[in-house]
Amino acid sequence: MSEPLDLAGQTAPVDLAGQAASVDLAEEARRLDAADALAALRERFVLDDVTYLDGNSLGALPAHVPARVDDVVRRQWGELRIRSWEESGWWTAPERIGDRIAPLVGAAAGQIVVGDSTSVNVFKALVAAVRMAREDGEAGEHGEAGEAGEAGGGSGPIRDEILVDATTFPTDGYIAESAARMTGCALRPVTPAEVPGALGDRTAAVLLNHVDYRTGRLHDLPALTRAVHASGAYAVWDLCHSAGALPVGLDEHGVDLAVGCTYKYLNGGPGSPAYLYVRRDLQPRFDSPLPGWNSHAEPFGMRSAYAPASGAVRGRVGTPDILSLLALEAALDVWDEDGVSVAAVRAKSLALTDFFLRCVGAYVPPGRVESVTPAAHAERGSQVALRCDDAGEVMKRLIEGGVVGDFRAPDVLRFGFTPLYVGFADVERAARVLARTLG
Repeated sequence: MSEPLDLAGQTAPVDLAGQAASVDLAEEARRLDAADALAALRERFVLDDVTYLDGNSLGALPAHVPARVDDVVRRQWGELRIRSWEESGWWTAPERIGDRIAPLVGAAAGQIVVGDSTSVNVFKALVAAVRMAREDGEAGEHGEAGEAGEAGGGSGPIRDEILVDATTFPTDGYIAESAARMTGCALRPVTPAEVPGALGDRTAAVLLNHVDYRTGRLHDLPALTRAVHASGAYAVWDLCHSAGALPVGLDEHGVDLAVGCTYKYLNGGPGSPAYLYVRRDLQPRFDSPLPGWNSHAEPFGMRSAYAPASGAVRGRVGTPDILSLLALEAALDVWDEDGVSVAAVRAKSLALTDFFLRCVGAYVPPGRVESVTPAAHAERGSQVALRCDDAGEVMKRLIEGGVVGDFRAPDVLRFGFTPLYVGFADVERAARVLARTLG
């Protein structure tokens, strides 16, 4: 085996113990890749020699998508032109693609619509949740919620408080603040662990992240949803860092409303449209703060008075962004055509992150990094976050060395593991290059 090299290409001191560990872990990575039932999916993506561990920011390009997009541009738009709204199914794309995402988040068909950004969908969901909570109170419903998913109201104090995850991605916080102003609510930031104790008879809605974007911590969606319902409030979940990486169970756990992006683990492409889930029994009451002609019961009636459509269509606003929508639809073929299950993806995700943590422990100098991602599988998403004093500079050097992750201020290195195309050899190499960078 050749002597280890630093990033400048100069010979570094030989560490025989570390070299032996490297050989052992590299061989183990080869064995794990050989036994991986999902390994063949890597060929479905456009990848190079770079170790790409940033799928939690932007997923890799599925290899068949460019040809599909070329057809959309040249034939559907270039030749059929406006006929494509009907002949190519453009008009129904938001619901059709929503039904394809549904199984990946544990939802039955007819409850997800695709379109707009995550931020816009968070706003729609949060305001609608407050409006439903207020309606519950006005109707005189009271008492604890019943079965999972039945959010009851109260005949007592008006529900004028929104709880928001204090550790959330900043935009969710900005949107929650605006929604609170619009609905006359107080905004109360709390950590997910504090939610059960913070809920009360004034709580209208709770906005939570399934996976913490910075640390990779997986929050207890079933338990927190039950707690929110027991208080008579509505639960809104942000699934950006979980959809396509682990089971969600929206229907099973009675989630009221949920949103998520499609450009991370669903590999829909930069800026691909987000989605909105509205539980079926709540759809007749879903009152969007952004009513648009696309969600009208008669979109081509051009009536001055707004009448909402039925079903998930109520979540639409304006004209769908067709090019991005159909690129996303093509990207989802990887799941359908190869019969990929979310359970298999989750199992590999945990194996990859376990192996990465082992390799980091074996290779990286003691005390140089600290994992802020929970060790327990039940509390871990599909990323590993390492605290490092000079994280920004370290990540820059890692990228120069062919390992792509990302940096979150002030001191976090993030590594995202997309099981559809990341292998165990990638994981071992990333840890080895990290150790060399920090050495």
